[in-house]
Amino acid sequence: MKITKPRTQRKNLFQAPAHRRQKRFSAALSTSLKEKHGANAVPVRTGDTVRILRGDRKGLEGKIMRVERQNYRIFVEGVTREKVDGTTIQIPIHPSKVMIIDLNLDDKWRREILDRKEKPSKEARQEEPRSKKKPRKQAAKRMSKKTRKAKKIRTQASKKAKPKTGAK
Repeated sequence: MKITKPRTQRKNLFQAPAHRRQKRFSAALSTSLKEKHGANAVPVRTGDTVRILRGDRKGLEGKIMRVERQNYRIFVEGVTREKVDGTTIQIPIHPSKVMIIDLNLDDKWRREILDRKEKPSKEARQEEPRSKKKPRKQAAKRMSKKTRKAKKIRTQASKKAKPKTGAK
């Protein structure tokens, strides 16, 4: 069942465990990376180079310095603001507002994830033989004798149990 209440959606978002939060950290890949890896989006990690697509800093590029799963925010190198007292702070950005330009593939697990996500090319899909689905009649034949007998007894019992309706 799909949850439609906004309150429940927000509750699920902010009380989500770490493995579900990681999925929500996905950002779109650039067109060249899409073609290379065969995936549209990948969860961001520190070390990825991203381009900001929304907000005042639109168009800026930099490496991800920090990922904050608690607040669903990332911090990009060079995206800072100067406070009134002169100190500079990094600006938090939601991962859906960035596009990954260069992936950090130092981690072997991440390379394996991308290999799994990779979609086969059109030529490879056409070469694969399509499996024929068996008709339902054959599926009924595969049913064991014991199961068929039990099914037959149940139908007969249900016919006997129905009261006859009619005027006397």
